[in-house]
Amino acid sequence: MPVQGALEQYKVKPGDKVKLGGKNTEDKSLYAGTKEESLADLDLLRAELKELQHQLYAQDKKSLLVVIQAMDTGGKDGCVKSVFATVDPQGIMVTPFKKPSEEELAHDFLWRVHSQVPRNGQISVFNRSHYEDIIAVKVKKLYADSVWQKRYRHVQDFEQMLVDEGTTVVKIFLNISKKEQGERLQARLDNPDKHWKFNPDDLLDRARWEEFMDAYEDLIEKTSTDDSPWYVIPSDRKWYRNLAVTRILVDTLKGMGLSYPQIDWNPSDMKIE
Repeated sequence: MPVQGALEQYKVKPGDKVKLGGKNTEDKSLYAGTKEESLADLDLLRAELKELQHQLYAQDKKSLLVVIQAMDTGGKDGCVKSVFATVDPQGIMVTPFKKPSEEELAHDFLWRVHSQVPRNGQISVFNRSHYEDIIAVKVKKLYADSVWQKRYRHVQDFEQMLVDEGTTVVKIFLNISKKEQGERLQARLDNPDKHWKFNPDDLLDRARWEEFMDAYEDLIEKTSTDDSPWYVIPSDRKWYRNLAVTRILVDTLKGMGLSYPQIDWNPSDMKIE
């Protein structure tokens, strides 16, 4: 199991320079076991996550927002399914942010996001997020530079407001190589059951790989804060990715001071007749 605290090496601290292409996307340095052995350790971590989520739900005073970003085929869906497989569905909400609708475009870019943040006692997972409204707008030149440049400050203020109101924010970037993405796209083409997951537009984005990497590097550098940090997780190995992300969330919840509410009555005085 990843060593407690060792995942700090994936955390982007304020002022850090980020070079996604210079990172080893196949890294598994925090786990000495095999892929097969990792499954048992993942089960142990998910059991911890489940218990901590119960405490969060019962305490009903704090909340957790998990933002997951990646390039196409980066593993966002698979990561969410694996990490949260045992969590009580009453205490979690997963929101996939797709292309904005006409209604959403008629409002400010955070309008559709704010309604999906977690209430007290809940975990909310953003599969893509408000950061798409910086990355996609910047790379695809959907609006003038002055529009997306201001959004760095807007998202920082938004996240700080959530933190100030009792929400812990953790942001995960699943870092895969261009080679790995190519293999995953090809696998979708080769399997008729996965054709529905293939979007021809993904090839257009793939052709802009370096532009997207540059945009993500700039975004992560500018929006990773002490209160709302980014973690860049090596994700070519799906099993290691799942292990690392689950460990991060377990450690985060442990640091939130969770506990079951204290009762103001004596159980021994209660009689069931």
